[in-house]
Amino acid sequence: MHGRPRKALKQEDEAASAAKAEKLRSLQAQFLANHHNHIYSKEALDVSAKLLEVNPECYTAWNYRKLAVQHLLSNSDSDPHSIFDDELKLVEIALRKNFKSYGAWHHRKWVLSKGHSSIDNEMRLLNGFQKMDPRNFHAWNYRRFVAELMKRSDEDELKYTEEVIGTNFSNYSAWHNRSVLLSNLLKRKAEGYFPKEKVLEGEFEHVHNAIFTDPDDQSGWFYHLWLIDQTVKTDAPLLVSSWPSHGSNITLIGDNDLRGCGLSLLNGTLSDTETLPIILYFNQAVEGINSSTVAIKSELLKEELVWKPLSMKILNTAQVWVVYLNLGNMELQPSKTYSVEINIGHSKGVVSSNGNHYGDPSQISFEVFVQTASTEPTEGQGGKRTTWKDTNFQKIDHFQESDSILPADQNPHIPTTSNWCTEEIGEEITKFQDLLSEYDCKIGKLTLARLLTALDLLSSQHDGRKSNTEEVLQLYTDLMKLDPTHSLYYKDEHSLISLKRITSTRDSLLPYCHYYKDATETITGYFCLKLQNLSLSRMGSIENLLWVQMLDLSHNELQSIEGLEAMQLLSCLNLSHNKFGSFTALGPVRLLKSLKVLNISYNELGSHSIDTTRYLCSSPVSHTEEFAWDRFEILTGSINATKFWEAFLIFGSLTLTELNITGNEVADENFRSFLVKVLPTLRWLDDEELS
Repeated sequence: MHGRPRKALKQEDEAASAAKAEKLRSLQAQFLANHHNHIYSKEALDVSAKLLEVNPECYTAWNYRKLAVQHLLSNSDSDPHSIFDDELKLVEIALRKNFKSYGAWHHRKWVLSKGHSSIDNEMRLLNGFQKMDPRNFHAWNYRRFVAELMKRSDEDELKYTEEVIGTNFSNYSAWHNRSVLLSNLLKRKAEGYFPKEKVLEGEFEHVHNAIFTDPDDQSGWFYHLWLIDQTVKTDAPLLVSSWPSHGSNITLIGDNDLRGCGLSLLNGTLSDTETLPIILYFNQAVEGINSSTVAIKSELLKEELVWKPLSMKILNTAQVWVVYLNLGNMELQPSKTYSVEINIGHSKGVVSSNGNHYGDPSQISFEVFVQTASTEPTEGQGGKRTTWKDTNFQKIDHFQESDSILPADQNPHIPTTSNWCTEEIGEEITKFQDLLSEYDCKIGKLTLARLLTALDLLSSQHDGRKSNTEEVLQLYTDLMKLDPTHSLYYKDEHSLISLKRITSTRDSLLPYCHYYKDATETITGYFCLKLQNLSLSRMGSIENLLWVQMLDLSHNELQSIEGLEAMQLLSCLNLSHNKFGSFTALGPVRLLKSLKVLNISYNELGSHSIDTTRYLCSSPVSHTEEFAWDRFEILTGSINATKFWEAFLIFGSLTLTELNITGNEVADENFRSFLVKVLPTLRWLDDEELS
């Protein structure tokens, strides 16, 4: 069992253990010889059976049994029922040895899925194992599989689950099974399980009995978390933010020099002057974004557009999608306004990962105005070095009425939720505040923080009541002290709430908004959002930051920047004095095509060992793209370039003009020389101008 110290074996026990190990090695040797030589005789099958009876976790042996079954079935005189029954008997013996064996349960599923075996005995077997260990999630998972084969109704299985919970509510697997069954019943609006609100009210009361009986038992708390999610979430995907935003105006100055940032407060210069990105930010990952499901009408559209998912994970599925209007080859007329209209979801095809269709057709309209150039290139685009000293920034005193700020939680694309959701979450908050006034428990504080956060999300769409942000932040601060084992998680949640507070309104943003001044103390077109020294460990609220072109995240505690790839307008980024331990943590940077200035000085790059075995595949970080080995080998030459692989993948596709890597262990002369070769556009490296 977990947490129990090992006891030293007696001499006679050591001898017995050694004999057992020798027997196991002998069986393994015989088995592997049969496997490698494709021998499926009765004697060979007996050897594999003996091995699995001793060690049910030998996955290779289970796979060998599958190959053996297929071989035996290829004989015309074979008896499928007898062959598969032998497999079921072996699995049962193995499970009695270890009923938590993944391989054994999987093999039993495989046998039954072939359709040659009776399933009548399965529930009896399951009941036996579940009496031995009612929490065994393998058995619960197998039970769902068998119930589907037997066509047992979800209602009947739900009754069984309720009986198990009634016997002992400290059963996470049973609560989880209940959530799976209820999800199915709610989705198809089964009789007695509609409307959803009535069902959830009953479930809240049901789980309260467990939580308030023993607040220290976590089983019911996890189910309660699922209920909160069911209460506040929307099943269908929704568009929560975009750039440009609806009704915004973009000014194109001179030779395709873009100014104006849709959601931006002020005019700013986009680095990539030949393309205009259009960004769609959804509340969940979706697929199917293309020219059929998203229609764009404009004189600026001269060629077929290809939408790209901004994701480092699943191919062709992402929460954020981008397309680029190519303006480089167009002859734009001065003093003319070009309209752009985007229609989303008017034809089917946009689908979430759980199969729900986009159900809220939306329209985004904005204008692009062409103006004659009247200014010189700003910092980061001309020959001057970008500096991040406080003296180079000037606070913005106030916003103009014309400044187009639209926080995502006030986005017109988001339909309002029902009053029931707000009332139900409010009642739950009252109950748990009462509980915590009498009984101090960590998971209770965590649940209260989640409830208050959910209420703020719902209230922003209704009555505009006072935010609970300060109380939530204090709860996470308390939890970091009370439960240091999970302090990193609490710190991440604290960071997400802090960023939500900062980015939610015009007034909350104002203290962090600055003009950037160049070396002559002249206020440039650049506008910077300064989020330094906030103890941030995780990025969030990216949907509110799509307009940002210059971002200062220095002097925080960031170890990753997941989500930052959505900020396609970013031209200047300061990540100095954080805790990045590898270039992999900077993965989103490689998708920022407008990025010109990057400061990653004084991190921990090169301080941690790299698992080089993962580079045996075609791509160091992702299997979805090819790694340019030829170019990499040419650039590194004879240098032992193990530590350069990740950096090459991150920087190889960028066109940086300024880069600072000072203060990292990786930053030696060999690495600097390598960077100069990888980034031919580089003009400044570590604050020194390159010749």
